Amino acid sequence: METQQTRGTPYPNIPPVIESDDSEYRDPGVPSTVAIAGHPLHPLTMIFPIASLAGALVTDVVYWFTSDPFWARGSFWLIVAALLTGLVAAATGMSDFLQIERVRKRSAGWVHMILNVSILVLTAINLYLRWGNYEAAVLPWGLVISLVVGTLTSVSGWFGAELSYRHKIGVVGPGSRLQP
Repeated sequence: METQQTRGTPYPNIPPVIESDDSEYRDPGVPSTVAIAGHPLHPLTMIFPIASLAGALVTDVVYWFTSDPFWARGSFWLIVAALLTGLVAAATGMSDFLQIERVRKRSAGWVHMILNVSILVLTAINLYLRWGNYEAAVLPWGLVISLVVGTLTSVSGWFGAELSYRHKIGVVGPGSRLQP
């Protein structure tokens, strides 16, 4: 694969799917608004809802094949964990979205935020459907919602990575939160 030299740092010559500002490759980045000792918390908190949602999809599929109530109950509790930890991840991400101008100026920031809000709403609906009867809600709607949420989570993660790696948002660096 060909690379392009940018002030001493080569990067793949891949056209971005979303907008890109070449100067962002050279700037030090914009630090997160929610950090401990300079370490951003959003990347740390988002792994728990992602893992729980992926686990819920897997346990829904296993329930579909086995009809073992253990898997339906497991899905329920994974969805509870995903919703609770997702709210924490959403709070840290929303803080960056609202306080860092560069996030709001990028389509990736808006898509990432809208997808994550959609994921939380669908997860809450999935939990509501399963409340009180773990097994009855899995097929078909619980599984369908889990599959849609899993897909949206993958797409949202891609846009989140665009924000971090392409636009250098929420990284450890001395950049300004107000600089677009």
